[in-house]
Amino acid sequence: MHVTPPSPPPSAVPAPSAVPAPSAGSAPPAPRAVAPRFVPDAALGLEGRPPRGRPASLVRAFGPLAPLVADEAVTDVFVNGGRGTFVDRGGGALPEPSVHLSEAAARDLAVRLVAAGGRHVDEASPCVDVRLGRGVRVHVVLPPVSTTGTLLSVRLPRPRPLALDDLRAAGLFDDVGAAGLDLVLRLVADRANLLVTGAGGAGKTTLLGALLGEADPGDRIVTIEDVAELVVRRPHVVSLEARQANLEGAGGVDLARLLREALRMRPDRLVVGECRGAEVRDLLAALNTGHDGGAGTLHANGLAEVPARLEAVGAVAGLAPAALARQAVSAVDAVLHVERTPAGRRLARVGRLRLDGDRLEAVPW
Repeated sequence: MHVTPPSPPPSAVPAPSAVPAPSAGSAPPAPRAVAPRFVPDAALGLEGRPPRGRPASLVRAFGPLAPLVADEAVTDVFVNGGRGTFVDRGGGALPEPSVHLSEAAARDLAVRLVAAGGRHVDEASPCVDVRLGRGVRVHVVLPPVSTTGTLLSVRLPRPRPLALDDLRAAGLFDDVGAAGLDLVLRLVADRANLLVTGAGGAGKTTLLGALLGEADPGDRIVTIEDVAELVVRRPHVVSLEARQANLEGAGGVDLARLLREALRMRPDRLVVGECRGAEVRDLLAALNTGHDGGAGTLHANGLAEVPARLEAVGAVAGLAPAALARQAVSAVDAVLHVERTPAGRRLARVGRLRLDGDRLEAVPW
């Protein structure tokens, strides 16, 4: 008996159809809204029970990748054109033989996901970053910028944000021991300003969310991110997300602007998801003028490299190294550096910033 698949619920993420590559000299056609591809609940392990974990409506929007997105252990999915799919379940990106997309299928899926996030991707705008649902980050790069076909990178937050106890059980604090964990808890309780550093995918956002989950429940926490990923298990949390300019170059709202707006919202804790440009100037100024308990993240390869990264980011904001060094030492109480190791994500070092003459340096706590 043929059974017509049910329509997705109203909360489903809409997904436009694929947009064929425009011919030379022609304008790209506008996307046409269609329903997302249906993936049977049985194939996702959802049949006969209410959806748990990631919403089924969100999962279905990923079409051929739906079984991977439904897997709660998956943190990242990478589609490399027609050259294969890779999946990270916490131990590094590994080939996934169960899913293989052709170049045409990868492009079709990429275009639909970007449109579901309210943006458009084509040869004129070949690199796009969007958010779907609660913090699912989708990044797309199209040819000719990508020389290996359509590249699709999906960052999947855990359905349930991890608490500090979960991270301890997973071994995050093994390298620093009980004394290191006690120090971190004391820093949060004392409303220290924290800078969480590490490479991409090292667990900076996960650790920061867990630490903020230990804050006073009465604190008003304002988070500012380029793409909203941070999940904090506290009752009074508000989130601001940057917006990229449209095709005409209008309507963009960057992190520096959001930070200035957040300062007018009377935050008890001010959090910047990632410092990468002019916002570092405003963040350091805010943390130096009575906004304690704040936090931010920064890409860095190690604790010793944090000063150089801050100087590079400060240069974008027009800060001289000496001026940045003085502000950073006064604003940042502790640096928590996380690393991704073969054994898993680890808090590698707890350090602090200090001045050596006019030069900034980071030293172990």
